[in-house]
Amino acid sequence: MNERLLELVKNYKTPDKAVELINKTTVVFLVGISGAGKDTILKELLKTEEYRLVISHTTRQPRENHGVMEQDGREYHFIDHDEAIRMLENQEFIEAKQYSGNIYGTSLFEVEEAYRHKKIAISDIEVQGVAEYMNAASNVIPIFILPPDFTTWQTRLKDRYKAGINLKDIKSRLETAKVELQEALSKDYFQYVVNQELKETVKIVDKIAHGHFSTEKNEQAKEVATELLRKLQATKLD
Repeated sequence: MNERLLELVKNYKTPDKAVELINKTTVVFLVGISGAGKDTILKELLKTEEYRLVISHTTRQPRENHGVMEQDGREYHFIDHDEAIRMLENQEFIEAKQYSGNIYGTSLFEVEEAYRHKKIAISDIEVQGVAEYMNAASNVIPIFILPPDFTTWQTRLKDRYKAGINLKDIKSRLETAKVELQEALSKDYFQYVVNQELKETVKIVDKIAHGHFSTEKNEQAKEVATELLRKLQATKLD
């Protein structure tokens, strides 16, 4: 990867103008391991008039999900390394992180649009990107989506591969999930939600987004996260 790009990402700090913006905007992030269902939940919430999607930028290439190819400006703003460098130098990102060999970040413009239209800014984000927001504002709500159990999760992952299971990709996703769960469980600001049944999950996430939290349900879901991590740690990924 471009050395200048890596240096900029490593040293990037949330600019003051971004801190001011997110302190006056309700920002909800759906976080979760691959195959947990956060993308589907996000789509259901966006059917209402209360949310505005914050589309992240990434240097990775578009890929196929469930037989449909990702499009620029829909799933992500797909940018090259030169554009990423320009945006970082101009402090156009709220946060930017390297993840699985690519750069991901959310721009000020995306959140500004949510604020201007008086909507809840919502997006999915890598778990490592949440910390920058939490350091800047107390009204950011990170929600960690979980599959019901390890077996169901593995089935959902394999169902993604219409043209045949890619064992190398699955291994990479499992390794990444282990890191994500470890990171999330080391923090105290995540709200955990188990995606057992989509309609009910969407209702729960919507309530949390509006500030209605259940300590009991959160602790129960957190136990699922802990068990998933235990199973991952016991799984041989070679």
